[in-house]
Amino acid sequence: MSVEVTGLNQLLSTLEKKYGPAAVQRISDQALKEGAKAFVRELKLQFELFKDTGGSIEEITISKPMTIAGARTIKVHWRGPKGRYRIIHLNEWGTVKNPNPKGKGAIARALRNAEKAYQAALLNAVRRGL
Repeated sequence: MSVEVTGLNQLLSTLEKKYGPAAVQRISDQALKEGAKAFVRELKLQFELFKDTGGSIEEITISKPMTIAGARTIKVHWRGPKGRYRIIHLNEWGTVKNPNPKGKGAIARALRNAEKAYQAALLNAVRRGL
């Protein structure tokens, strides 16, 4: 699942011509970090609705910015001692024995709910970077 922001690539290419590629990468990395934090805040709110021990909330992790297929990307994933990454997809999609768990669709709801906050965080970070 991903969020697509239109016009950002055109803006970044214009800024790259003006400020240089290193400055634009620094600005876009900061924007990605702030956007990921906005998404994680909403994701934690969605996971609060069905938490048991809170392990899934505690293990939400944001990666460092990286380039994948020519695009700067940050991954939000689960990493920690409880190994919650193994069962996240079960909460999101259900199983044969439990097709509708309490947390079904929590990640999709978080993506949908955080879209405007994500775009605002990107815009604010780009403005501050200039």
